[in-house]
Amino acid sequence: MPRYARAEREALADLMLELGPDAPTVNEGWTTRDLAAHLLVRERRPDAAGGILLPPLRGYAEAVRLRVAAGPYADLVARVRRPPVWSPVSNPLTDELANGMEFFIHHEDVRRARPGWHPRDLPAGQQAVLWKRVALLARMALRRFPAEVLVQAPGHGELRVGRGGERLRLVGAPGELVLFLTGRQRVARVQVEGPAGPAERLRAAELGL
Repeated sequence: MPRYARAEREALADLMLELGPDAPTVNEGWTTRDLAAHLLVRERRPDAAGGILLPPLRGYAEAVRLRVAAGPYADLVARVRRPPVWSPVSNPLTDELANGMEFFIHHEDVRRARPGWHPRDLPAGQQAVLWKRVALLARMALRRFPAEVLVQAPGHGELRVGRGGERLRLVGAPGELVLFLTGRQRVARVQVEGPAGPAERLRAAELGL
């Protein structure tokens, strides 16, 4: 079985080391150091990882992340590269499911914050895996969006989401759709077709799970 999660993790760690701790990322206000600390909290601090998704725990999670980020940068990256086998999200049984999309996204967060970036030509198998994630992301992120959105990845499939009304068409490769639907619209290479008002609202919407 292809190990896309491992490949993305290794590539991200290599790029983090190349760029150093103060390189920007697509996540506004976060450097590569901040991103490394986020990944370590997610994998190694189950007491704080829930704050990534649950608002009541975010203050504690951020305090833990800042303490982690204060460590030596090379050590942070080394720990990102070699996750613990006991972690619920990075053990051999869960790694591909839990991290295939996660590390693709964060690798692109660093790549696309640099001048002159361009989309990668991903393997067909990886695009197929990402398309499966698009289906869930679209239904979650756009379930309340006030339009009918036809999400299409040529060669992979399509689905309709949203609350109905005016019709939009969101078209892109699976990896680009993943980035768009996780709130990275400004760096996602997709097409949004339809009435100007709803299309602009979709590009500016706060998306993500």
